[in-house]
Amino acid sequence: MKNLEELVRPNILKLAPYSSARNEYSGKEAHVFLDANENPYNQPLNRYPDPLQRELKTAISKVKGVPEEYMFLGNGSDEAIDLVYRCFTQPGIDNVVAIEPTYGMYKVCADINDVEYRPVLLDEDFQITAEKLLAACDEHTKAIWICSPNNPTGNNIMHEEILKVIETFEGLVVVDEAYSDFSQEKPLRLKVGRYPNLIVLNTLSKAWGCAAIRLGIAFANPRLIEIFNKVKYPYNVNLLTQQKAIEMLDPYTVEKWLTLILQERGRLISAIRELPICEKVYPTDANFFLVKVTDAQKIYDYLVEKGIIVRNRSKVSLCQNCLRITIGSKSENAELLSALRQY
Repeated sequence: MKNLEELVRPNILKLAPYSSARNEYSGKEAHVFLDANENPYNQPLNRYPDPLQRELKTAISKVKGVPEEYMFLGNGSDEAIDLVYRCFTQPGIDNVVAIEPTYGMYKVCADINDVEYRPVLLDEDFQITAEKLLAACDEHTKAIWICSPNNPTGNNIMHEEILKVIETFEGLVVVDEAYSDFSQEKPLRLKVGRYPNLIVLNTLSKAWGCAAIRLGIAFANPRLIEIFNKVKYPYNVNLLTQQKAIEMLDPYTVEKWLTLILQERGRLISAIRELPICEKVYPTDANFFLVKVTDAQKIYDYLVEKGIIVRNRSKVSLCQNCLRITIGSKSENAELLSALRQY
């Protein structure tokens, strides 16, 4: 990895971050707060939340097995994605490399930040080699994006190829493990202490069933976390989100949900394969699967008329005539199958 000073945007390296009242206070326990111009009534909503989410990070650390100092919390994973660009790429100069097809926000954030986005096409098995990704890089490549399990394809990218990229590339490697809870692959977040250029994204939106509270996690070397904290908005994770996340961090509940979702995944895929409209179901390690059908747009429109919404991915590279179907509850999956059998 290059020195951090070579990767960070020069203005960010020199940036004096905003100092909030809650950041400045530390030491003994206090009970009278007259420092932040807050209304003294309507507790606890009258107080600004902990800007570094310490209690929540402690709870996440116990569940995820990563020390708190290796953790950044944001308003969904999208905040961390955007921060990679804002902290490390110079608009109009630098570029990033990503697998293709993949999660669309990597490119959207590149476009917003005026950073060249270099997609590298997956093969027919939705896989990639380290050599192919690295060949797309040059001296201005600051980050490589790898989503695994990938979206919309659903499959894990080969672990050994990801490790080759991490060990070879001198910039940042961002591995998005939003769907890792549904996979049997050992998560790379457990290796952030070993690789200083690795950033691993997680979220509470998928397995933890908390998409509405918007909580994303970035695991990385503490020096990278310091840069993120320097640039983020002071109170980027609100009190209600922090409280609800702590309440939801019950691994026993999530294990139960995972078991049900994976059971339904197998049942639904088997049933879809038997339908005349199905041409191919691609392997998946996520809570969704990609299926190639006879006419994706017509089938999508038909399901919409039935009040059933899936995702038509036909305009995405390598996904012509493909629908992406999320695993729902048993009754939702049954309704989908009933509709498709009548198509």
